[in-house]
Amino acid sequence: MAAPEQPPLPPEGSKPLSTLLSGIAQAAYYGNADITEDLLRGQLYPEAAPEEFRALRAKMGGLLQSIASADMDLNQLEAFLTAQTKKQGGITSDQAAVIAKFWKNHRTKIHESLINQSRWDNVLKNMNWRVDLKSQSRHIDQINTPVAIVELELGKNGQLIPVFLPVNIAVTERNVVDTDLIK
Repeated sequence: MAAPEQPPLPPEGSKPLSTLLSGIAQAAYYGNADITEDLLRGQLYPEAAPEEFRALRAKMGGLLQSIASADMDLNQLEAFLTAQTKKQGGITSDQAAVIAKFWKNHRTKIHESLINQSRWDNVLKNMNWRVDLKSQSRHIDQINTPVAIVELELGKNGQLIPVFLPVNIAVTERNVVDTDLIK
């Protein structure tokens, strides 16, 4: 009985690169402020000069950002990485393999993180409004004109975010109120 074939060993630099991608994802997509460039360099590439590591981190961060913002499926990813390997100053085929494996394992979590970072909870926590008269203005004809101040508190990930919307109010001769948002 023949022994089962062992999978090929990963290239020498695949583990540090995979961990670098994880660190970039932790810092960029999961909000882990403890992951710094100095920490990554010291743990993964201590022999690399700071400029050399900074260039590698920027390249990998840019690639990951492009992949994540497009939410690439595996076919798109393969085409993208193939183009990157053929590009002058691009990546090696070993790096492309590590990136592809990383994306395959982390795509869903990174996508969910991006959605959560960009989504507002559908919650209006509070609303207040009042009508004021302008007492100062750049133009004299705008003094003593009524302005509605609308204060909204919107909920996002457990935080309250106040939004102030000053609105000009113009009362016409027929007592119809016309409003314009002040920009």
